[in-house]
Amino acid sequence: QVQLRESGGGLVQAGDSLRLSCTASGRTLSAVAMGWFRQAPGKEREFVASIRWSGGTTYYADSVKGRFSISRERARYTTYLQMNSLKPDDTAVYHCAVQSVGATEYNHWGQGTQVTVSS
Repeated sequence: QVQLRESGGGLVQAGDSLRLSCTASGRTLSAVAMGWFRQAPGKEREFVASIRWSGGTTYYADSVKGRFSISRERARYTTYLQMNSLKPDDTAVYHCAVQSVGATEYNHWGQGTQVTVSS
Protein backbone atom coordinates (compact mmCIF):
# COMPACT_ATOMS: atom_id res chain seq x y z
CA GLN A 1 0.00 0.00 0.00
CA VAL A 2 1.23 3.46 -0.86
CA GLN A 3 0.82 6.27 1.64
CA LEU A 4 1.00 9.94 0.77
CA ARG A 5 1.66 12.57 3.40
CA GLU A 6 1.18 16.25 2.70
CA SER A 7 2.57 19.10 4.75
CA GLY A 8 3.08 22.83 4.56
CA GLY A 9 -0.44 24.18 4.67
CA GLY A 10 -1.47 27.04 6.89
CA LEU A 11 -3.12 30.41 7.27
CA VAL A 12 -1.58 33.25 5.28
CA GLN A 13 -2.56 36.65 3.95
CA ALA A 14 -3.26 37.48 0.34
CA GLY A 15 -0.02 37.95 -1.54
CA ASP A 16 1.95 35.60 0.68
CA SER A 17 3.62 32.34 -0.32
CA LEU A 18 3.49 28.75 0.88
CA ARG A 19 5.26 25.59 -0.14
CA LEU A 20 3.44 22.29 0.12
CA SER A 21 5.27 18.98 0.24
CA CYS A 22 4.07 15.47 -0.42
CA THR A 23 6.08 12.34 0.26
CA ALA A 24 5.11 8.87 -0.86
CA SER A 25 5.99 5.85 1.24
CA GLY A 26 5.04 2.23 1.56
CA ARG A 27 5.58 -0.49 -1.00
CA THR A 28 7.78 0.22 -3.97
CA LEU A 29 6.20 2.96 -5.99
CA SER A 30 6.42 3.25 -9.74
CA ALA A 31 4.75 6.47 -10.66
CA VAL A 32 3.71 7.95 -13.95
CA ALA A 33 2.87 11.30 -12.42
CA MET A 34 2.28 13.12 -9.17
CA GLY A 35 -0.26 15.86 -8.90
CA TRP A 36 -1.95 18.35 -6.66
CA PHE A 37 -5.67 18.87 -6.45
CA ARG A 38 -7.74 21.11 -4.23
CA GLN A 39 -11.25 21.23 -2.89
CA ALA A 40 -12.86 24.33 -1.47
CA PRO A 41 -15.96 24.18 0.75
CA GLY A 42 -19.06 23.54 -1.32
CA LYS A 43 -17.07 23.00 -4.50
CA GLU A 44 -15.88 20.00 -6.43
CA ARG A 45 -12.29 18.89 -6.35
CA GLU A 46 -10.24 20.55 -9.06
CA PHE A 47 -6.88 19.93 -10.67
CA VAL A 48 -4.09 22.30 -9.70
CA ALA A 49 -0.82 20.99 -11.10
CA SER A 50 0.99 17.80 -12.03
CA ILE A 51 4.44 16.60 -12.97
CA ARG A 52 5.48 13.61 -15.01
CA TRP A 53 7.67 11.49 -12.79
CA SER A 54 10.10 10.45 -15.51
CA GLY A 55 10.59 13.49 -17.72
CA GLY A 56 9.47 16.22 -15.36
CA THR A 57 6.95 17.79 -17.72
CA THR A 58 4.59 20.01 -15.77
CA TYR A 59 0.96 20.97 -16.21
CA TYR A 60 -1.04 23.69 -14.49
CA ALA A 61 -4.59 24.83 -14.15
CA ASP A 62 -5.14 28.21 -15.79
CA SER A 63 -6.07 29.70 -12.44
CA VAL A 64 -2.60 29.09 -10.99
CA LYS A 65 -0.33 29.51 -14.02
CA GLY A 66 2.43 31.98 -13.30
CA ARG A 67 1.87 31.79 -9.54
CA PHE A 68 2.33 28.12 -8.63
CA SER A 69 5.24 25.86 -9.45
CA ILE A 70 5.41 22.08 -9.06
CA SER A 71 8.66 20.16 -8.72
CA ARG A 72 9.84 16.77 -7.56
CA GLU A 73 12.70 14.97 -5.86
CA ARG A 74 12.69 11.52 -7.36
CA ALA A 75 15.09 10.00 -4.85
CA ARG A 76 12.81 11.03 -1.99
CA TYR A 77 9.52 10.31 -3.78
CA THR A 78 8.55 13.84 -2.92
CA THR A 79 6.74 16.51 -4.84
CA TYR A 80 6.50 20.18 -3.95
CA LEU A 81 4.00 22.87 -4.78
CA GLN A 82 5.38 26.37 -4.45
CA MET A 83 2.48 28.79 -4.22
CA ASN A 84 3.17 32.49 -4.66
CA SER A 85 0.90 35.52 -4.78
CA LEU A 86 -1.80 33.62 -2.98
CA LYS A 87 -5.39 34.80 -3.27
CA PRO A 88 -8.42 34.16 -1.08
CA ASP A 89 -9.80 32.01 -3.93
CA ASP A 90 -6.89 29.63 -3.36
CA THR A 91 -8.35 28.67 0.01
CA ALA A 92 -8.99 24.92 -0.03
CA VAL A 93 -7.81 21.55 1.17
CA TYR A 94 -4.92 20.55 -1.06
CA HIS A 95 -4.48 16.89 -1.83
CA CYS A 96 -1.48 15.14 -3.31
CA ALA A 97 -2.09 12.24 -5.68
CA VAL A 98 -0.08 9.64 -7.55
CA GLN A 99 -0.82 7.91 -10.81
CA SER A 100 0.92 4.55 -10.66
CA VAL A 101 2.37 2.77 -13.66
CA GLY A 102 -0.45 0.85 -15.28
CA ALA A 103 -3.16 3.05 -13.83
CA THR A 104 -5.34 5.21 -16.08
CA GLU A 105 -5.97 7.82 -13.43
CA TYR A 106 -4.63 9.01 -10.09
CA ASN A 107 -5.05 6.01 -7.81
CA HIS A 108 -3.35 7.03 -4.58
CA TRP A 109 -4.44 10.05 -2.57
CA GLY A 110 -3.25 11.88 0.50
CA GLN A 111 -5.46 13.13 3.31
CA GLY A 112 -4.88 16.74 2.38
CA THR A 113 -3.53 19.88 3.98
CA GLN A 114 -5.55 23.02 4.60
CA VAL A 115 -4.54 26.27 2.95
CA THR A 116 -6.40 29.38 4.06
CA VAL A 117 -5.73 32.76 2.48
CA SER A 118 -7.21 35.80 4.19
CA SER A 119 -7.90 39.05 2.38
